[in-house]
Amino acid sequence: MEKTIEETKAYIGMWVTKDGHIRHELLPNHRYDEARGDRKSAYRGSYKVTGNHIDYKDDTGFTADGEFVNGELYHGGMHLFKEN
Repeated sequence: MEKTIEETKAYIGMWVTKDGHIRHELLPNHRYDEARGDRKSAYRGSYKVTGNHIDYKDDTGFTADGEFVNGELYHGGMHLFKEN
C-alpha cells in the first residue's frame, strides 16, 4: 500500500505555482512561510498534515486547507509543485 505524504514527510520544502508567483515553504517545525510575487513572508503560520490533507492557520487566525495528490499540492484554487 502506498504511504501518505504525512508518513514520508515529502511535504517539507518549497512548493510553487507554475508561474512562480506563490511560494509556500513548509518547514519541518510545522510552520510555513508564504511569499507572493516580490512580497516575502506575505503570510506566516502553522500547518498540520494528516494523511494527504493539509490544514493551515496563519498568524492572524485565518484558516485554509489543501490536498496532496500525486506529488502536487492543491490549495485555495492554486496548484503548486514541489521545488527540487
